[in-house]
Amino acid sequence: MKQMKNNTMLLLTALIWGCAFVAQSVGMDYVGPFTFNCVRSILGSVVLIPVIFLTDGLKKKSGMSEEERKKERGETGTLVTGGICCGVFLAIASSLQQFGILYTTVGKAGFVTAMYIVLVPILGIVIGRKIRPLIVVCVCIAVAGLYFLCMTERLSLGIGDLLVLLCALVFAVHILVIDHFSPLVDGVRMSAIQFLTAGLICAVPMLIWERPEAGEILAAWMPILYAGVMSCGVAYTLQILGQRNADPTVASLLLSLESVFSVLAGWVILGQRLSGRELFGCALMFAAIILAQMPDRKQESRT
Repeated sequence: MKQMKNNTMLLLTALIWGCAFVAQSVGMDYVGPFTFNCVRSILGSVVLIPVIFLTDGLKKKSGMSEEERKKERGETGTLVTGGICCGVFLAIASSLQQFGILYTTVGKAGFVTAMYIVLVPILGIVIGRKIRPLIVVCVCIAVAGLYFLCMTERLSLGIGDLLVLLCALVFAVHILVIDHFSPLVDGVRMSAIQFLTAGLICAVPMLIWERPEAGEILAAWMPILYAGVMSCGVAYTLQILGQRNADPTVASLLLSLESVFSVLAGWVILGQRLSGRELFGCALMFAAIILAQMPDRKQESRT
């Protein structure tokens, strides 16, 4: 029963994140990409404040002492440094994604963004990590899927697909940065700092090039509220609660359904349809995403 409850929370997380692509697309009918990211990120940071109190309460309830909680939060300097570093890469990745969605469908954006799951192990080679042979196979499948999903008859990537692909690459770096800092500090606090940092960074080009008026932001209140509150606050909390004592492989597979939900949301809400060729590309990429998250049997047997 508990496992089913955890899986349901993770499935809801994937659903919220998948639908967030629609919110991002609709939001830009009213405001520019930097404005959307600035407001949603700052809102996401504010929403995580009660989540911090919630997680602190859960730890206190579990019998964890104040000293143990302080130790788990990590050094303040490391926490701030980690949050700022993550925020910088999040600002770059989300801006590339936001501009990419202007020129492509939310379904394609969802699947291309999910490429980070395959790219993370590849980038891990740079910092001395070993890569499993299975990952090489996944990369080949993902590239084939990307070809069917994004390549035109002229054998060229659309500008939107290229921007989202660059976004996936930056998100992969972002994940490696999180991987470095997350064992050292409290994850929710670091996330709140990263959202605030991303919001402040996006505020600079927003004020220089977009100069939004309050009326425009208010007109986009629904997609911004969804992206800020639901995608950042609610989904992040569900992910934290859902992954407690959950099987990591099952958790990652459920969360990867985000890409599938983005296609369904784009079809149901926006009426965006994919051709048979594009759907075949989606299927190949989804297969690569699932395979990339399969555990190493040799490592499991050693463990």
